[in-house]
Amino acid sequence: MTGTFDHDVVVVGAGPAGLSAALNLVRARRSTLVLDSNRPRNAATFASHGFVSRDGISPLELRRLGREELDAYPGATFAKAMVTAVERADDGFAVRYGATTVTTSTVVISTGLTEKFPALPSLRQFYGTTIHSCVECDAYEYADAPIALIGETDDLAERALLISQWSRDLIVFTNGVGTVTESQESRLAERGIRIDRRELADVAGGREGLTGIVLADGTVIERSAAFVRPVYSQNLAYAATLGLATDEHGYLKVDAGGRTSVPGVYAAGDSTAPGPQQLIVAAGAGAKVAAALNRDLLGA
Repeated sequence: MTGTFDHDVVVVGAGPAGLSAALNLVRARRSTLVLDSNRPRNAATFASHGFVSRDGISPLELRRLGREELDAYPGATFAKAMVTAVERADDGFAVRYGATTVTTSTVVISTGLTEKFPALPSLRQFYGTTIHSCVECDAYEYADAPIALIGETDDLAERALLISQWSRDLIVFTNGVGTVTESQESRLAERGIRIDRRELADVAGGREGLTGIVLADGTVIERSAAFVRPVYSQNLAYAATLGLATDEHGYLKVDAGGRTSVPGVYAAGDSTAPGPQQLIVAAGAGAKVAAALNRDLLGA
């Protein structure tokens, strides 16, 4: 395969999904190039949870360890680079980054997402410390604490119900935009969860972290932690010419093996439905993609 192409596989993105796929592919003796811009959206997070044997590890440290393991294999190549185009070329694909273009028989898309938060000036100051987006990842640390859920989407009730597993002292702030129906509000009220539909101005806090939610009228409602519901957008402009099928939310459609609608292109991680998952889930998806891809190259 490498006699025809520069690489058997090019993996775009070096988060848990991409690194897991790459590790399993080089162990299958597939020459693998990993390209990553080194701009993970969880860079501000101090600790990630739920990854067996690595509970509480920094996401950046997890990436470093993954790179270190990958570098031990002769079939692996890594480049810190922003991919600008993936296009069909002959029987494979041409991948362009910077002034370099390489050819490959297969591509694994494991690109991250961009998060858009409600427009609260100080929110990012506390993001990753006392404001988080992943409930399963971080709620345990705030068991029974006064928590806020901030969002402008229509799935806030579902998220609030999940958070209530860890704390019933929860207020959902819709910022006058998010949707919680009357029936949903009644169900949440049974668990002691309150809904506040007033407009927000900011969040408050200091060195100790978040201390409250600031309403537009200046009122501060004390909270010691918050979960925010981002609106996600995919970073897939580089693959636009491939015509990959997506769902109604823009996530890539894949089968059980991570195969996209374009033969030879696979995907794992945040860019695939249902979107952002725990790091260990992304890593598992990367391993599944590697197994499917290797078998496909064999014609199995």
